[in-house]
Amino acid sequence: MSAIEAHPIDLDLDLAFHPAQIDASTWSTDKETSLRLTHANPWQQDIKAWIQMIRSDPELTCPEIVRQSRVLSMGLQLTDDSTITELNSSWRQRSEATDVLSFPAIDNNLILPKDTCLELGDIVVSVATAQRQAKEHGHELSLELRWLVSHGLLHLLGWEHPSSASLKKMLSCQEQLLSINGNVQHR
Repeated sequence: MSAIEAHPIDLDLDLAFHPAQIDASTWSTDKETSLRLTHANPWQQDIKAWIQMIRSDPELTCPEIVRQSRVLSMGLQLTDDSTITELNSSWRQRSEATDVLSFPAIDNNLILPKDTCLELGDIVVSVATAQRQAKEHGHELSLELRWLVSHGLLHLLGWEHPSSASLKKMLSCQEQLLSINGNVQHR
């Protein structure tokens, strides 16, 4: 058993969801979706498992500071198209809605004392866009949200997809992450 496997991570997740901002008719009423929109626990379980898998595979992109840290923190905001359009315009100069944005906070030159919390950054997902995409792909909103959050997480960990080959590798990793809980979705 490696040192990483022997010492699981602790994840502090700040989940922000403002139902008043989101048209309730855009998201389904299945139980898992309702849980994922209102409770941090399902996200914490998924994200911890995903990070553990990534950190334990030396072939996967992961900053060394993440591989060594025992305590991680990140934010996850589930929002509407208007809010994500504003963020996309401010940070990426694209005045349009998108499905997911990531704001990495990792400084690879940072040296942290043992057991200090490492901030990964923030992921913002448009629930309305996710709902439209879930309908297009013929699956539940909860699966689309997991897909988008896994994509955002990989960006927080330094993954990029400037080419079709790098995008293919990233999407393959996302499928591996989702399969941890038995939910593989081919796109």
